[in-house]
Amino acid sequence: MSNKKYTIAEHGPRMEEFLKRILKLAGLDVRFVLSEEETPHPEFENPEIRVKFTGEDAGLLVYNKTELLLALEHLTMESLRMPGEDHSRICFDANDHRLMRIEELRFSAQSAAEQVKTSKMAFRFNSMNSRERRIIHLALRGETAVRSESEGLEPRRNVVIYPAGMPSKPQTAPPPPMGRGRRR
Repeated sequence: MSNKKYTIAEHGPRMEEFLKRILKLAGLDVRFVLSEEETPHPEFENPEIRVKFTGEDAGLLVYNKTELLLALEHLTMESLRMPGEDHSRICFDANDHRLMRIEELRFSAQSAAEQVKTSKMAFRFNSMNSRERRIIHLALRGETAVRSESEGLEPRRNVVIYPAGMPSKPQTAPPPPMGRGRRR
């Protein structure tokens, strides 16, 4: 018996129905395949179900930091009523963008670590989503001369790589919300 919580046999028909309906409404010329195969990078992510998109409009799904692809993924998970802690069990990819992004992040993490080792200065990545930050952290888990930390607040949370002995930058308190609690 499989210990998978999400399977194509159980969840595939609902996912396919939802995606066909939403893609038709959006007028996107894409095809998709559901797969339970292991990813080429199981040490970084190994979802139970992968949804792979191809077709003429697949490039639109990865445009602007994969905004549309992530939205489709999120809406599909909502349609399945998946709790947040299960979101890593399903992942969407278009034209193998996600696989290439993992390779890019692994290389960037290693390059930044080498820079930190040489310069003895911290290195700050641009803001990333939680999955990308996790890849950076995992790529550096075996490094003893540097350490990585996530800093900041969503959606501007990023990874900082420090030399192993350097203290972290103190976290600053978020600014107070505008327009609340003020009387004139």
